[in-house]
This record gives sequence, C-alpha cells and structure tokens, in this order.
Amino acid sequence: MPPSSSSSNTDGYDLVLRLLLGVLAVVAPLAHLAWLSGNITAYLTGTSWAPYQPTKALLHPGQVWPAAGETSLLIGARIVPVIVFLALGAGAGILWARHKNRNGGRKKITGMAKARDIEPLMAKAITDKARSLRPSLKDTKHIDAKDTGILLGNLQGSRHEVRMGFEDVAVAIMAPRSGKTTSLAIPSILGAPGPVLLTSNKAAGDAFTTAHEARARAGAVWTMDPQQIAHAAREMWWNPLASARTLDGANRLAGHFLAASVDASQQGDFWSKAGSNILAQLLLAAALDERPITDIMQWLAFPADRTPLDILRDHGFTAVAAQLKGTVEGPPETRDGIYETARQYASALLNTEIAAWVTPQKDVAEFRPAEFVTSRDTLFLLSKDGGGGASALIAACADSVMRAATAQAERAGGRLDPPMLAILDEAANVCKIADLPDLFSHLGSRGIIPITILQSYRQGQKVWGDAGMDAMWSASTIKVIGSGIDDPDLADKLSRLIGDHDVETTSTSHSESGKSTSVSMRQERILPADAIRALPKGTALCFATGMRAAILDLRPWYREPGAEELSAASARASQAITARAVAKHTPTQSDFGKAA
Repeated sequence: MPPSSSSSNTDGYDLVLRLLLGVLAVVAPLAHLAWLSGNITAYLTGTSWAPYQPTKALLHPGQVWPAAGETSLLIGARIVPVIVFLALGAGAGILWARHKNRNGGRKKITGMAKARDIEPLMAKAITDKARSLRPSLKDTKHIDAKDTGILLGNLQGSRHEVRMGFEDVAVAIMAPRSGKTTSLAIPSILGAPGPVLLTSNKAAGDAFTTAHEARARAGAVWTMDPQQIAHAAREMWWNPLASARTLDGANRLAGHFLAASVDASQQGDFWSKAGSNILAQLLLAAALDERPITDIMQWLAFPADRTPLDILRDHGFTAVAAQLKGTVEGPPETRDGIYETARQYASALLNTEIAAWVTPQKDVAEFRPAEFVTSRDTLFLLSKDGGGGASALIAACADSVMRAATAQAERAGGRLDPPMLAILDEAANVCKIADLPDLFSHLGSRGIIPITILQSYRQGQKVWGDAGMDAMWSASTIKVIGSGIDDPDLADKLSRLIGDHDVETTSTSHSESGKSTSVSMRQERILPADAIRALPKGTALCFATGMRAAILDLRPWYREPGAEELSAASARASQAITARAVAKHTPTQSDFGKAA
C-alpha cells in the first residue's frame, strides 16, 4: 500500500474519533439535563419521579414518564434541556474567553517567573520585610498594602500583586504612552506613606494634576515651576546656596549647571571644566557672604570685580581665592572664554521670573529640605525639556532633598521611617544629577526610594555616559521595562537576561508500515528580542535582583477604586492651569492704556 493511503486512513480514523468525542460531549450533558428537567416537570405535574436513566429520558421520554402529558414532556424533557444546555454552553464560552483574554488578550508566556519565583516581591514577604525595615510598623496588627511597598503591577494573568520594597531602587525604561505615568508614577505617589518628590516636564493631565489634591490631604504641597509649565503661583522659594558653603557643596551646585548645559561626553573638555570651576568659586563666595545667587551674574559680567576674592579670603578660603585670582589675571583670551562659558551655564539666572524662585521673597514661604524629609509633604519640580539653567535648578533642588534625607536617615539610626519616594520622571531631560548612578548604590539602604524613569537606555547614556548608565542599571535592584523598546541592543540584552528554555519538538514521518512520531528537545529564547519590542501596552518586564524575570500586568490609576474622584480632581486642576494661562496672556485695560 502506498504511504499516501496509509496517511489518509490514519487521518480518517483521527477525524472519526474527534467526531465521536464531540457527539459524546453534547449528548451526555444533554441527556442528564433531559432526565433532571423531566423529573422536575413530573414532580410539578403530580407524576412520580423516574429512576436514573438519562439516555432513555433523552430518546424516549414517554417511556420514562408514561403518565405525563405530551405537552409537559415536550417542554420539560425537550425544550427546557436544550435551552439550559445552550445557556450553560454560552456561559462557559464567555468565562473561557474572559480567562483566555484576561488583561487584553495577552498570552501567558512559558518560562517567565511564576509567583514562587518572585516570592520576595509578593504580599506576605513584602509585609514581613516592611515590619523589619520600619520600626513604626513593628507592632501593627494589620498593615495596609501601600505601607509595605510600591505597587508595580500584577503578575501576568493573576491577582498576585508585585511590589518593590522600601529598600529597593528602580530604573524604569518606558517609551511615551506605555504607562510610565499612569501605571507607575501616579500610583506610586498616591500610595506613598511619606514625603514625595516628583520631577516632570508636564503638568496638565499628568501626575501633577492627578495627584495634587490627594497629596494635599496628606501634607503640604510645594510646587517649583520656574518656567511656568503649570503657571503655578510663586508660593515658595528655595535657597540653592544653603548647601554651597563648602567647596564640595559649591562644586556640586556648579556641576548641576554644567550637566544641564552639556552632555556627559563634553563635560571633560577644558572650557567646560574651567567654566564649572569659576562658577563653583563664585557660588561659594555668594554663599559665604549670604548673598542671593543672582549676584554671581554681576561678578561673571565683570571679572575684575574683587568682591568675591575678598569674601573668599575673609572666610579662610585663600587657596580658592588664589585660583580665582589666577584665572582673572590670566591671558585675556582664556579668561574671557572661561567666563563666557560660565555665563552660558548660569544664564537662566538673568531671567527675573526664574531667579525669583531661588532668591528671598517677602511673604513667601521658604522651602527647607531638612524639614521636608521629616514630613508627609509633596514637592513637584517642573521644568521644560532642554531647560538649561532652569533644569539645573530643578536638579539641584532634587539633589538637595535627597542629601537632606540621607543626613536625616543617619541621625535617625540609618533609615527614614516613613521612607521618602523620589520619582525622577524624565530624569534625562529635567533632572540631570551627574552622580545619580553613584547615589543609587546607597539611597535604598537609607529609606530613600528613587525611581528613575527614562524613555530609552540610550537617553541615559547620553546624560551619564556609558559607564554611568551601566552603573545605574547594575545598582538598580528593580528594573521595569515597558512596551515600545526599539533599541535592538537593549532588546537582545534583555532577551539574554531572561534566558532560554527547553522546547519539545515533535516530528512525524510516514512509511509503508505506517506513521511514526519522534520527540526531541531543543533550547530557544523564552522571549526573543522581537517579542520584547512587541510587548503589548499595559504590560512590562520586571527584573528583580536574584530572581527570574517576570511579566507584569500594569495597573493604571484610572482602573483602580477611587478613579472617578481622581479624574474629577485632575480635571479641576487642568482647568485651573488653563485659566491661569489664559489670564496671563489676556491683555488688561492697563496694557491697552500703555499701548495708547
């Protein structure tokens, strides 16, 4: 017999078997429904209950219930069972579809972490860890989930919540509209038990508007908006020179102006370094003499002004004064180039509206980082992309808060309780803290929880360089990767980190003696690079130190309880921003008078 005939016969047998199983799957439940429904009908019509005989009840109901009327049997043993069977089938189909398509129809991927693989991030373990990290919770019987850690999402296809603890530090790489704000930043802010710091380059419809009212119920809300992204009234001012009374502090502040103006690859050249040094020396002089930071612009405009030299000498910084004097009295071409570089770095201070946020203001509260870190207040730091010197002030303020939190943690025995959350959204655009990768190595152990949110890995490399970004990546105990990763190198790196798994391969061959089947095993990537690139919106990869990679179903705030109230609050805050913007740009009668 030819092989094709053998194959056809085998396939025919398989088809017949499947048809028989299908018929059985329909007939068996329908027969039982007919017997049960017929007996119920018989009972209701005063006829005796028939013994168990489902097949006969389906095929010959008149023999099972001879005393029952024909119409009763038609309804009870024919129509009702069919209706119930169809209803049950439809219900089962709906439930199966919901189960299969839970969370947007995303297919569960074999080989990724299960609940037992990331147990330290699950509810029980994270609660026990919170008790050990936070003395205030030690004797508390019931601890709210938000007090145990920061929600990242649910383990894919399950109800298991995945949280990062209050000693973790995180980097999130999420493309625009992949849920970085709605599913990570906003839920983290709303659930934070202590002070919250947020940097952002947006206001309306963003974390600022959504969380503003909710955080106002927890404590004071401070908003630093030098470029008027939210058109916020100036109800605070902050003194950046408060931490610049030492040379290290002044160098650190100058470094923020440098980082905001040039990329990491350019920060080591002569002009950048020299300009940063001059800026640091002048900032130190202004801080020592308790002058406003804007005074350095006058000194930069007139290098021959001896005031900063005298201040440095009077306060014992003779070596720094000598360096400044050497630059001032050096070759004019070199001096002018250095001073012009420094002027460019600090040029935002020439803008009186920006400078007002960092100089003493009458009847306006001063923001003090040391007091903030012991409160439950919220600080919103807003700046535009490429804000230059303005974003330097945002980075400097965020840095001063984290350093104040570190100092407070040391005074409190090592950790903040409650912990402070620092969400550095758009960090590569508006919060370029030069040594942020180094800070990651110890902030978590102090109860300071930074979440650095970037749009891409390369964005971080541009700001902190290859070594700096690699250091931040390595120091992060939690890494969240959202959808929209178009970097092939990163996608392949992540694919290799996730690893391989064994896949069973079945091969079938046909011969004159019939069909033979063999099974072999081969290894393939659990999640290839192209699958990572095509990660559906609403999902994210989670890499936790010492654990298998997991896929998370993100939980945007607008799908959580209380979303309607938050939506209404966000709408009110957005309308207020619009009203302030309109009022600011609407000519007044006095303006018309001036024009006339």
